[in-house]
Parts: sequence; structure tokens; C-alpha cells
Amino acid sequence: MKFVVSSTELLGHLQAISRVISSKNTLPILDNFLFNLSGNDLEITASDLESTLITRMKLENIEGEGTIALPSRILLETLKEFPAQPLTFDINPDTLAVVIISENGQFNVMGQSGVDFPALPTIKKDKKFSFTINAEVMLAGISRTLFATADDELRPVMGGVFIEASPEKITFVASDAHKLVRYQRSDASADDNASFILPKKPASLLKIILPREEGPFTVEFDDKNAFFNLNDYRVICRLVEGNYPNYNSVIPKNNPRKITIDRVEFYNTLRRVSVFSNQASNLVRLQLKGNQLTVSAQDIDFSISAYEKIKCQYDGDEMEIGFKSVFLLEILANLTSQDVVIELADPTRAGLFLPSDTESEAEDLLMLLMPMMINA
Repeated sequence: MKFVVSSTELLGHLQAISRVISSKNTLPILDNFLFNLSGNDLEITASDLESTLITRMKLENIEGEGTIALPSRILLETLKEFPAQPLTFDINPDTLAVVIISENGQFNVMGQSGVDFPALPTIKKDKKFSFTINAEVMLAGISRTLFATADDELRPVMGGVFIEASPEKITFVASDAHKLVRYQRSDASADDNASFILPKKPASLLKIILPREEGPFTVEFDDKNAFFNLNDYRVICRLVEGNYPNYNSVIPKNNPRKITIDRVEFYNTLRRVSVFSNQASNLVRLQLKGNQLTVSAQDIDFSISAYEKIKCQYDGDEMEIGFKSVFLLEILANLTSQDVVIELADPTRAGLFLPSDTESEAEDLLMLLMPMMINA
């Protein structure tokens, strides 16, 4: 087997899929990339058993076909040091010895049999469901929600992004029980209702790969696995099993108090004032009075406190509510509009954070944050 490939192009593809490889693999073969030569295609696979990434490259100079597993660390570290040039991979299928020939030298590597690499999972035909979605829509859905997922081993369903497809829209939801993000797109839909929970790691991998893609692609899934069939990549992952909580039930419907405020100014104020909050609680108080929001924090143990006033649009009753500053800053950082609309009912119910304007008419973004008790 023999093929010629651009060093920079190969490095780009390997780096994109290498993030799936775990530093503590249970199977030694998973420390390798699986190279599969067939026709004019070079298909490269990386996996950690739970998630698998596959990339395809079209090559012109190929002799023979077959599979071989090559060590990921050696390949990545070597390719990083090459300037752009063609490399020839000469593989002996009997001994699995690989000679990489560059312009000025050669490098010898020992491969392993590709047969030992774990087989890909399959989608059960009787439970298969699929829909087509634009790469830009999927990227927006994952980017908006991923930060709100939980790190809770006792409740694995909260550790992923819930993706719900229907004939009207596609919804992305993430929550850690303190904050919740719901992102809906009406310019994407499916033929029927179906949903799955995408684990955090493959969601993070998709967030890295999707900017390289454009146009529509197909998502296929059953009750165990999901396949994201992109143009140059395939992402295959085991899904989180279990039922996602009814997120709509926690979103308060009647919120008479509405505040419109400059998002960046509010964010910067919070960053300054939150330094003075109690390190254990991170509590900041928001006091509304007329067209003014007072942000305050204190740590009685160290006799420090701070407050700052910001102009806002508000014509409701006076009100004071407390939030955990870390979560509030995360929400404001993940909204992109110039102004943010905050909807409140009372100090004991969740606050809604909405962008004042969206990038697309088809998108609907809602972020929710549970309040903290303000000790009198």
C-alpha cells in the first residue's frame, strides 16, 4: 500500500479528529488512528469507544488498498514540524512497517493491524429516525447551549444537550438545575417528533468541526447511537440514556417586570462588583428602582462591599432579587445582542434573560436563572 498526501492537509484532518482520543484508553489500539485506503479515498478514524470521528480525504496517488492503525502521538508531533510538502506513506501489509518519505529524509514507524480497531455501531432499522439540518444551525444550537450542561455523574441526562426535532422546529436545551438555555430554530424541522440527549464530549467535538462545514447534512439516530454525516467528517456517538426533564414546566409564564439594559455595561459592572461578594455564595443583589439598576455585593466576614448603578429601561414596582454572579456572568457572556431583556415575576421565581434582537428571524433564544435567597 502506498499513498502521497500533503503534510499540512493531513495534519489539519488529524488534529480535527484527534481530540476524541482519550489519554486513558482502555484498549491500547485506541491510541492509534485507523487509516483505510480504498479507491482514491483515504478514510481516517479516531475513537474512544463512546465517540468516534471519521474524516475523508481525496487523494490522487494511491497504490493498493487496505487498513492499518498508526500511532497518533508520533504522527501528530512529527507532522507539526513539517513545512508544507508532499509526504509518501509506503506501507508493508505483511510486516505493518511504514516508511514516511519527505523531501529530505525518511521516517520509520510500526503500525498495527486495523482488524483490532473496534467496529462501528449500527443504527437499528426499526428504531431509526433521521432529519436534515444546516451546519450553521447545528453549530448555533450547540454553541448557545453547551455552557449550561451539568457535571453531575448522578444525573447523566443533565450532562448533555437535549435535541428535540418536530415538524415545526428543532429545539436545543441544556440545564444544570440552576440555569437553563432553550434555543429554537423554525428554519429547521423533521418529518415527525423525536429527541435524543447528545453527550457533552461529542457536542464539544461538533462545535470544533462544524465551522469547517457548510450546507445541510443528515443526522440519524436510534435509542443508543447518533450519526452526524457531514461532508468531510462523520461523528458517531453513544447517546445518554434516560428521559430529559420537562423543561417547559420550569419556565415562568407571567413576568410583569421587564428590564432592558445594555448587556456589555451590565456584564462589566457585574465583574467589578462580584469581586466583593462572599466567595462561598457569590451572591450579587440587583435592586430596581425607576430607570436605575443597582448592583451590589458584600462579604461581611472581610468587611468589604461594593455597589454600582446603571441606567436601564424599567417602569415597574421597586424590587430586589439575588443571583449567583458566576452563573449570571456566564449567561450574559453567551448572549450576543447589544441589549438584554430581563423578565422577572418576584424575588423567588426564576429570571428570564432574552436577547433584545436576534441574528435571524427564525431563532428564538431564552436563558433562565434561578434566584438566590437574600438574607435580610
